[in-house]
Amino acid sequence: MLEPLFAGGATAAAVVLLTALVRLAVHPLSRAAVRGQEARARLAPRVAALRERYGNRPERFQRALLDLHAEEKVSPLAGLLPGLLQVPAFLLLYSLFSSGDRMAGHGLLGAPLDGRWAGALADGGPFGAAGLVYAALFALTAAVAAYQYRQTRRQLAGQRQTAGANTSGTKTPGANASKAKTPKAKTSGAQPPLPGARFTASVLPLLSFGTVVTVAFVPLAVGLYLATSTTWAVVERTLLTRKGPLAERGLAG
Repeated sequence: MLEPLFAGGATAAAVVLLTALVRLAVHPLSRAAVRGQEARARLAPRVAALRERYGNRPERFQRALLDLHAEEKVSPLAGLLPGLLQVPAFLLLYSLFSSGDRMAGHGLLGAPLDGRWAGALADGGPFGAAGLVYAALFALTAAVAAYQYRQTRRQLAGQRQTAGANTSGTKTPGANASKAKTPKAKTSGAQPPLPGARFTASVLPLLSFGTVVTVAFVPLAVGLYLATSTTWAVVERTLLTRKGPLAERGLAG
C-alpha cells in the first residue's frame, strides 16, 4: 500500500507509521503517566517534610504518607502503572522489527533494514549510502536526546527549587484541622537531600543519550523504531507538560 509513495523504502515507512500508530493508541496511558508524575512532584515537598518529621519512626511515616495520598486523592503508584502498561506493546514492536526474516530484502536508501552500523561501515564506510542513512539517524536521535537532556535537567532543578521554597510552609495531613504549625526546627531551612539524590540528578539526564548508543548496535529497522518512538515521546511529553490554552485544548485536554 505504501509502495507507490515510497517505492523501495515502503517497509521503512511502514516501520515508522506502525510505531506512530501504536504511540497514538497508548497516548491515554502516556497522559495518565504524566499527570501522575506531576501529582507526585506536587506532593514531594510535603513528603520530604513527613520524612524529616518521622525519620526515626518508619511505621508512623508510612501511615502519614498514606494519609497524605488519601487526602490529596493521589495514588502512591501515580505515574508508574500507566507507564508499565505500555511496556508489552513496545516489546512486541521491538520483537517484530528485530526479526531478520521479516526485514530481510528490504532497505532504506541502500541500507538494509536487517543490517547494522558495523556492516554499513564495512561495506561503504561512513560516507557510503548506508553510512549516510545511519548518520542521519544518529543526528536525529542525538538532537532529540540533547533536547531531552536539557528538559530533564531543568525539571530536576525546578523540583529542587520547589522543595526548598515550600519547606517552611509545608503542611502535613490534619494541619488544617488543628491549625498547629510544625516546629520551626523541623521545617525551617533546606531539607537534607535524599540518599543518592545527587547521583540521580547527575546521571538521569545522561540516560537520554542511551538511544543514540543503542542505534549503533541494533538492526536498522529497530533503529528507525527507536528514533520514531523516542521523538514522539519527547514531543508528546513537551505538549502534555506545557502550560497555557494550547495545551489545555490539545494533548493535555
